[in-house]
Amino acid sequence: MMYKLGKAFFYFLFTYICRWKVRGADNVPQKGPAVIVSNHLSLWDPLVVGAAVKRRVYFMAKAELFRYPLVGIIVRSWGAFPVKRGRLDREALKNAMRVLQRGDVLGIFPEGRRSVTGKLQEFKPGAVSLAVKYGAPIVPVGLIGTKKIFYRGWFRSFEVNIGEPIPTKEFKNKDADIEKLNRMVWEKVAELSGQK
Repeated sequence: MMYKLGKAFFYFLFTYICRWKVRGADNVPQKGPAVIVSNHLSLWDPLVVGAAVKRRVYFMAKAELFRYPLVGIIVRSWGAFPVKRGRLDREALKNAMRVLQRGDVLGIFPEGRRSVTGKLQEFKPGAVSLAVKYGAPIVPVGLIGTKKIFYRGWFRSFEVNIGEPIPTKEFKNKDADIEKLNRMVWEKVAELSGQK
């Protein structure tokens, strides 16, 4: 219930107040597991991607967010689960695997943290590895302008560009394949976020 109300609220905010531009929303598969991979510019990003996509997206979010009572309730209601950065978090990995096993959509920001400069950083390979393991297509997303959604006392326009799904079934969970696919996904996100 809280998720549906929140999604409706942010969809209204982004559509009628911010005047966002969303391209390619239909590129997210209507059913089956999928991994959404996006660049990361601001704290708004999970809400932006979650509101732009028709299906519910379960995001990995930094564990620190869950320490604040109100923020923790909001992120949990959106299906987010905590991940401890800087080391292998087995519980977060199990949660991510459960999402894909159920046939749901997993959302990951593979840069691992927000980009201070806005420039796309290197991707950690975890998102790609999970997608290959479950044969889930990867949906690349490029965000433009989300860093300044609320800037100088007012809401600003921004863009969400959702690319076509990248099939993963031809790739094996081997270093060479993961590295190649990770680079392909990075290139696509760079293009969709206007950095190529």
